[in-house]
Amino acid sequence: MNAYLSHGAAALAGVILLGIASGNSPAATSARVWVQFSPGQKAAVRAQLEAARGQIHYEFDNLDAIAVTLPEPALAGIARNPNVLLVEEDPARYLHAEQTPYGVTTVDAPTVWDLGSSGGGVTVGVIDTGVYAAHEDLEGQAVSGEASATTGDWDFDGAGHGTHVVGTILAADNDVGVIGVAPEASVYMVKVFDDTGAWAYSSTLVYAVGQAINQGGAKIISMSLGGGRKSMIEQRAFDSYYRGGALLVAAAGNAGTSALNYPASYPSVISVAAIDPSQAWATFSQYNSQVELAAPGVAVLSTVPYAEEVSVAVDSVSYAGFHIENAARGTATGGLVDGGLGSGTDSSWSGKVVLIQRGDISFYDKVMNVQNSGGIAAVIYNNEPGGFLGTLGDGFSSLIPAISISQEDGSALLGEVGGFATVTSLLKAPASGYAYYDGTSMATPHVSGVAALLWGAFPAKSNADIRAALQQTAMDLGTAGRDPYYGFGLVQAGAAYTFLDGSGGGDTEPPVISNVSATRVNVRKFKITWTTDEPATSTVAFSAGLTRTYADTAFVTAHSMSFTGKAGTTYEFTVGSADAAGNPAASGPYTYTH
Repeated sequence: MNAYLSHGAAALAGVILLGIASGNSPAATSARVWVQFSPGQKAAVRAQLEAARGQIHYEFDNLDAIAVTLPEPALAGIARNPNVLLVEEDPARYLHAEQTPYGVTTVDAPTVWDLGSSGGGVTVGVIDTGVYAAHEDLEGQAVSGEASATTGDWDFDGAGHGTHVVGTILAADNDVGVIGVAPEASVYMVKVFDDTGAWAYSSTLVYAVGQAINQGGAKIISMSLGGGRKSMIEQRAFDSYYRGGALLVAAAGNAGTSALNYPASYPSVISVAAIDPSQAWATFSQYNSQVELAAPGVAVLSTVPYAEEVSVAVDSVSYAGFHIENAARGTATGGLVDGGLGSGTDSSWSGKVVLIQRGDISFYDKVMNVQNSGGIAAVIYNNEPGGFLGTLGDGFSSLIPAISISQEDGSALLGEVGGFATVTSLLKAPASGYAYYDGTSMATPHVSGVAALLWGAFPAKSNADIRAALQQTAMDLGTAGRDPYYGFGLVQAGAAYTFLDGSGGGDTEPPVISNVSATRVNVRKFKITWTTDEPATSTVAFSAGLTRTYADTAFVTAHSMSFTGKAGTTYEFTVGSADAAGNPAASGPYTYTH
């Protein structure tokens, strides 16, 4: 089985490869430093910095100092200047404030925090690319794991995907970065993907889930992964894990079609679709009858094992931007020119930073037109308010840096055409960074995190109890009732807590049983099927032909039980179902002659 990570950035093109620079990228050849000069020697030192193609950020006359990014080969020459007293690193500083990602509030996690549960005592098994355990928002959290000899250390994540997933579940409440859905939960990482995101077989997944449960003590399994082909043995394994008490959660897939994705589409697994910040279905999210719940999966901010510096600066004014995926990394300084829509080549762009408006042609074509004209960097500004994420596309790359900026900053830079601009697109890994990702991979840990909150509050509840609470209290979106795009709806932690606690008065209506049917399967087998209007257990009680009662505690709406029959025998039976609140319903008796 070929499987894929259910993750995508701007083009949903799989996992971003981190720490791999283009051979033409000077990403490792520049440094941001403080330069302290002798009193009265600023002009001479500044002239040398400019001659060395330095990007001057700030000038502090009261400190006799300049903050500047310089090519590393120039550092020694600057330090030997008799007018320079000191050259030292301009070290990074971070906001000592914490952001609550929109997804955390969308699934209503803070309500359960206020009720006393942040996931403590519950372990979530995450099957992924590993996790950068030294991240500032994960260090000190209850994170452990294992890896095989072929995937490397579990606590190193060269792809970034696993670190992002883990951050959504339990990023620390520590006044920096972000906070996860269940910050007091534990994670047991089983690293099945290597640092390129390469995947093997479903048997690896089955083994990994078993390890997370048996070695890691995981009660919840979070799988931001999947593939289009099912396996009967894999399904049996997941059914067994579910019967054993584990709650299994997986990504619905990112193909934007009605195709089934596995393991998400096995009945024993919760299939999670993605929604955007406006609670609308994400167009990349797969939709089908097996989608069970929806959660935030667009522009999800979480932890990553790398830090980016992406900007364009003119006359000491810096404008933040985003790296165009698959473009070269590096720093480039040159005259700023207006390239319009970048729809063709122009020899006047040679040696220049080219400012281009988004629209008409692909980002790849725009960047190639700049590169083929001899331009040294491309800056693409939005054609509508705000910024955007862009990509050159799968299998494409460039030799020059390319970044995206907002429409507002693009308009400001149009007024700076003719000046000198410095484009910076650098990547440091491993490092404590944060990034926005899209994908059903990002939706999945939101559901896993909410499940951890609930199980932390109600440790005596079963996996079926937690699952039923998630289904029954989901915020209905789209078509009324369960639908292929949102399933039962957007997971809601607070409402699910109330459902399990019983403090909301409780459900008193029994499930409605319909479509009861008994049909012959073969000479030895027959099956009895029915449906209910809400997830419920299944019971068949025989009063003739057999005198036994058969039960299944799984909460489903489509019920099916198979039996061994004897030719010519008439069976009389009654079917029954009970919902998560314990309200029973029965229908019958019915007869069937085999």
